[in-house]
Amino acid sequence: MATTGHFYEGYRATEFVLQIEGIESPSVSKVSGLSEGELDTIEQPDGGSLHVHKISGSKVKFEPLTIERRVDGSDDDKRFLEWMQATWQVRSDRLSGSSVRKNGLIIKRHLGKEVLKFAFYQAWIKSSKFTDLEAGSSSLLMQTLVLEHEGLERVPLIG
Repeated sequence: MATTGHFYEGYRATEFVLQIEGIESPSVSKVSGLSEGELDTIEQPDGGSLHVHKISGSKVKFEPLTIERRVDGSDDDKRFLEWMQATWQVRSDRLSGSSVRKNGLIIKRHLGKEVLKFAFYQAWIKSSKFTDLEAGSSSLLMQTLVLEHEGLERVPLIG
């Protein structure tokens, strides 16, 4: 039996880049938390019955983005370190916290062509940690950053 239409192969979860303030971060190997948001749900009981109406709330919550990256001595290391230092200011009495915010894009490519973009807004570093150091290991040193943000949305591709 012949089929009509086109067969489309799904995109693989590889071939992507993270941009922060327009600068690509080539050391990033994983991004998770690509959630377009979640609306609160308000449950309104229907008086005198067992039925509950569900109403869409007005607050949208966004998952934090989790970024995994190689630590390799590159300019990327320097940029993330500077952002971290500006956010945390560990040796200071003043903690700037979420006042150091940045915008960015996660660009998904397929065979070199951009096929999907996510923009995130007003992100700040919530946490940073490194993999364990272990003598005799051949593992790469990795950094995991958790970014809180004010929103994430898919951006239409032009052309």
